[in-house]
Amino acid sequence: MKALDIIILVSYNKIMKKYQTILFDLDGTLTDPKIGITKSIQHALNGFDIHAELKELEIFIGPPLRVSFSKNFGISMNDIENIALPRYRDYYSNKGMFECEIYGGVCEMLEKLKSEGMTTSLATSKPLFFAKPILQHFGLLKYFDFVSGSELDGTRDDKADVISYALENLKLTPAPNIIMVGDREFDIIGAKKNNLQSIGVLYGYGDRKELETAGASIIAKTVSELTNILTQKD
Repeated sequence: MKALDIIILVSYNKIMKKYQTILFDLDGTLTDPKIGITKSIQHALNGFDIHAELKELEIFIGPPLRVSFSKNFGISMNDIENIALPRYRDYYSNKGMFECEIYGGVCEMLEKLKSEGMTTSLATSKPLFFAKPILQHFGLLKYFDFVSGSELDGTRDDKADVISYALENLKLTPAPNIIMVGDREFDIIGAKKNNLQSIGVLYGYGDRKELETAGASIIAKTVSELTNILTQKD
């Protein structure tokens, strides 16, 4: 096949695809971060003499950390900034960030999306300081046209701001062919605030009730089902 034929074929696929730009959450959507995040939270809570089992701390996967520390343990914002977050980051940056696994089928899905000429961006509440090295470590960075996340100082903690930042840098405005994929209500709500459709995935840490209540446009049970949805023709 000649180079011109390939360009024409890719352009044709772009026109025919129902979705052209996909925004992905990270934790619970592309990777299972359970061990690293819960151990980091456990380390942080030890600074307050709070002892919790790792299973109890799975509620921290997905939401912004500041929100979770305050909501689940009543820790003041001052203590969050000066004790909880530094202790969390101490463990997470040295070990926890790589104590995760890529969900089966994710690499194949991303490879397929890129081979079909689709635009992809990460849209995570996780600080970019951690998100980019994680993608690099697991060989996922090459699949993304842009990486959007929060900053260590709390900038873009809200998922809606993360999504808006991704759209701005991709020079896109909300459209039917752009969709957000995530496993928690924050992903769905953030998409709605940006006038985007969303796909809630059930293999992560949110359940069907949470995702449907938040207003997910579509529910995907597995990575395979998600791949089929994202690559369907219009």
